[in-house]
Amino acid sequence: MELRTLTYLVVGFTFLVYVVIAVWARVDSTKEFYVAGGSINPVANGMATAADWMSAASFISMAGLIGFSYQGYGGSVFLLGWTGGYVLLATCLAPYLRKYGKYTVPEFIGERYYSKAARMVAVACLIIASLTYVIGQMKGIGVAFSRFLEVGYEQGLLIGMVIVFFYAVLGGMKGITYTQIAQYTVLIFAYTIPAIFISIQLTGNPFPQLGLGSTLLSDGTYLLDKLDLVLTDIGFKEYTTTARLSTLNMFFYTMSLMIGTAGLPHVIIRFFTVPSVKDARVSAGWALVFIAILYTTAPAIAGMVRLNLTNTIEPTPGNYLAYAERPQWFKNWETTGLLQFEDKNADGLIQYSADDATNEMVKIDNDILVLASPEIAKLPNWVIALVAAGGLAAALSTAAGLLLAISSAISHDMLKGVLRPNISERGELNASRVVMGFTVLSAGYLGFDPPDFAAGTVALAFGLAASSLFPALMLGIFYKRMNTAGAVSGMLAGIGVTLFYVFQHSGIMFVKETAFLGSMSPNWFFGIEPNAFGAVGALVNFAVAIVVCRYTAEPPEHVLALVDRIRSPN
Repeated sequence: MELRTLTYLVVGFTFLVYVVIAVWARVDSTKEFYVAGGSINPVANGMATAADWMSAASFISMAGLIGFSYQGYGGSVFLLGWTGGYVLLATCLAPYLRKYGKYTVPEFIGERYYSKAARMVAVACLIIASLTYVIGQMKGIGVAFSRFLEVGYEQGLLIGMVIVFFYAVLGGMKGITYTQIAQYTVLIFAYTIPAIFISIQLTGNPFPQLGLGSTLLSDGTYLLDKLDLVLTDIGFKEYTTTARLSTLNMFFYTMSLMIGTAGLPHVIIRFFTVPSVKDARVSAGWALVFIAILYTTAPAIAGMVRLNLTNTIEPTPGNYLAYAERPQWFKNWETTGLLQFEDKNADGLIQYSADDATNEMVKIDNDILVLASPEIAKLPNWVIALVAAGGLAAALSTAAGLLLAISSAISHDMLKGVLRPNISERGELNASRVVMGFTVLSAGYLGFDPPDFAAGTVALAFGLAASSLFPALMLGIFYKRMNTAGAVSGMLAGIGVTLFYVFQHSGIMFVKETAFLGSMSPNWFFGIEPNAFGAVGALVNFAVAIVVCRYTAEPPEHVLALVDRIRSPN
């Protein structure tokens, strides 16, 4: 069957499943819209959480970070930071917030710090971090749709916006949860099946994680050594081993991603959907298992696909392929605008090794590596179609969760919690859906000119969550002396210094040129790049909050009792 027809059928079938689930799970109450009534099985919730959390950055972008030249081993910060952060979330926050038993993160902060002002500040921080995160998902949606529909990136993004708006608005948390279970199933098969095929092709081992490092090739070298040699031969070794990899920068980058993960509101609210605190812990454990399946595969697929890509367009260093003889996958991705060739020296050759900061002959977007992997490896058409469906599932699942977090913060925390406490349940539900619509439009508009590739934009969102929400949550649970003045001062100081640093070093909020490209700006604070500065912002948040609370009034007795109740194991 023709590839386009087969892709339409596979992707169309998965979309039909998502829409049917959204219609079946349509909600009419705020309780079901926000928390699905606390009725989700912990194993199922673990699967939904994995889909909600991994996102387009994990499915589409992570392998590109690791496999492409100017990232190399530096891309490991995402594996370490995101996975470690989930462990931190599962052990230090999720059970306690589930025991608190309300709907949203700002609601907890407002009650714990006995202040509507604290709740409003938390809403603002949540919106800033989540909207930045949604932009990253929109980039992934645009990339995936542009390829499988064979249209430009902009048209693909518009189509994706319509679809995510439909099922997110219709079903609320209940619909999103069951849809994410289906989406996880799709994305994990879409990620692992091509990896298995490619691993068998290159190594004879069906387990990519084992084949990458242990396979002895016919020339007497190991596959992992061969990958290093390819990078060295085409001039990228310096970038993979030295650029932006200072110990301090790597530490803060990893910490920013780690504590940012633990502070992500759209992941935290997932633990309100299970019946009990015990189920929240079980759900977190299962989610980590489901996440590990993809995360242990990512380095292998990054290395193997990069080797396939290089061998396809430049079989040996200096042996350039004529542009007129470029492979079909090259032509397909040129259509999307995410792969570009400019024959600067007019010799008609694809000089991949000439790709550098000043003389780009071939420009390949990081985010195409996974989606293009089955085409590069000449796998069957049904595998190519499956990968397209998986990339869309990953982007759509997280986008829906983020939209719910933003709409809940505005309709439940800002509107009902502060501005209009007497609003009806129907009015609150309608307001939440309207907010979702505006959020889709805003994120989609910004997604037309994304600040970075998917994971780069997401890293900024994690830094903003790390510098604002995470310290307020941790101190609220584990430091009874923390009061309103300390929490509000800390959140404002943390996110303020982080935003200032990012603006200062990029000219706009997002980093396009310096981040991830191996260049170490001489003006960076101790060599810490803007995308890693969230950890510094978190330290500022902790320090300001603790100092201010020591010189202001202690929390009232009912708040101290609330903390004791949350922390009690019973």
